[in-house]
Amino acid sequence: MNQIIINATLGIVAAFATTAAFAKADCKAYPKAEWMKEADAKSKIEAHGYTISKFKVDGNCYEIYGKNKEGKKVEIYFDAKTLEPVKTEIEK
Repeated sequence: MNQIIINATLGIVAAFATTAAFAKADCKAYPKAEWMKEADAKSKIEAHGYTISKFKVDGNCYEIYGKNKEGKKVEIYFDAKTLEPVKTEIEK
Protein backbone atom coordinates (compact mmCIF):
# COMPACT_ATOMS: atom_id res chain seq x y z
CA MET A 1 0.00 0.00 0.00
CA ASN A 2 2.78 2.43 0.91
CA GLN A 3 4.53 1.69 -2.40
CA ILE A 4 1.36 2.63 -4.30
CA ILE A 5 1.16 5.95 -2.48
CA ILE A 6 4.85 6.65 -3.12
CA ASN A 7 4.50 5.83 -6.84
CA ALA A 8 1.39 8.00 -7.15
CA THR A 9 3.14 10.88 -5.41
CA LEU A 10 6.20 10.57 -7.66
CA GLY A 11 3.93 10.54 -10.71
CA ILE A 12 2.20 13.72 -9.63
CA VAL A 13 5.55 15.44 -8.93
CA ALA A 14 6.85 14.39 -12.35
CA ALA A 15 3.73 15.75 -14.05
CA PHE A 16 4.13 19.14 -12.39
CA ALA A 17 7.85 19.25 -13.19
CA THR A 18 7.08 18.59 -16.86
CA THR A 19 4.40 21.29 -16.92
CA ALA A 20 6.76 23.81 -15.33
CA ALA A 21 9.38 23.09 -17.98
CA PHE A 22 6.92 24.10 -20.72
CA ALA A 23 6.14 27.39 -18.96
CA LYS A 24 9.63 28.79 -19.50
CA ALA A 25 10.71 30.66 -22.61
CA ASP A 26 13.61 29.52 -24.74
CA CYS A 27 15.88 32.54 -25.17
CA LYS A 28 19.10 32.38 -27.13
CA ALA A 29 22.21 32.25 -24.93
CA TYR A 30 24.59 35.19 -25.29
CA PRO A 31 27.62 36.12 -23.18
CA LYS A 32 26.45 38.40 -20.35
CA ALA A 33 28.64 41.19 -21.75
CA GLU A 34 26.36 41.29 -24.82
CA TRP A 35 23.11 41.59 -22.84
CA MET A 36 21.30 44.90 -22.84
CA LYS A 37 21.77 46.62 -19.50
CA GLU A 38 18.81 46.04 -17.19
CA ALA A 39 18.14 49.76 -16.76
CA ASP A 40 18.08 50.26 -20.55
CA ALA A 41 15.82 47.24 -21.00
CA LYS A 42 13.37 48.54 -18.39
CA SER A 43 13.30 51.98 -20.03
CA LYS A 44 12.62 50.56 -23.48
CA ILE A 45 9.91 48.22 -22.20
CA GLU A 46 8.20 51.10 -20.38
CA ALA A 47 8.51 53.27 -23.51
CA HIS A 48 6.37 50.68 -25.30
CA GLY A 49 3.58 51.31 -22.79
CA TYR A 50 4.18 48.60 -20.22
CA THR A 51 4.10 49.16 -16.48
CA ILE A 52 6.61 46.86 -14.80
CA SER A 53 5.79 45.50 -11.37
CA LYS A 54 8.53 42.84 -11.40
CA PHE A 55 11.63 42.56 -13.59
CA LYS A 56 13.96 39.59 -13.35
CA VAL A 57 16.42 37.39 -15.17
CA ASP A 58 15.05 33.94 -15.96
CA GLY A 59 17.66 31.74 -17.60
CA ASN A 60 18.82 33.64 -20.69
CA CYS A 61 15.75 35.92 -20.73
CA TYR A 62 14.62 39.10 -19.13
CA GLU A 63 11.15 38.51 -17.71
CA ILE A 64 8.60 41.08 -16.64
CA TYR A 65 5.33 40.95 -14.79
CA GLY A 66 3.21 44.04 -15.17
CA LYS A 67 0.46 45.62 -17.25
CA ASN A 68 0.12 46.62 -20.88
CA LYS A 69 -1.36 49.84 -22.30
CA GLU A 70 -4.87 48.43 -21.87
CA GLY A 71 -4.26 47.71 -18.19
CA LYS A 72 -4.24 43.92 -18.64
CA LYS A 73 -1.78 41.84 -16.66
CA VAL A 74 1.14 40.51 -18.70
CA GLU A 75 4.05 38.17 -18.27
CA ILE A 76 6.62 38.63 -21.03
CA TYR A 77 10.00 37.02 -21.67
CA PHE A 78 12.44 39.10 -23.71
CA ASP A 79 15.66 38.20 -25.50
CA ALA A 80 18.31 39.73 -23.22
CA LYS A 81 20.40 41.08 -26.11
CA THR A 82 17.83 42.26 -28.66
CA LEU A 83 14.86 42.77 -26.33
CA GLU A 84 12.61 40.97 -28.82
CA PRO A 85 9.64 39.31 -27.08
CA VAL A 86 10.13 35.54 -26.93
CA LYS A 87 6.98 34.54 -25.08
CA THR A 88 3.99 36.62 -24.01
CA GLU A 89 1.06 35.80 -21.74
CA ILE A 90 -1.73 38.36 -21.48
CA GLU A 91 -4.68 38.30 -19.08
CA LYS A 92 -7.93 37.63 -20.90
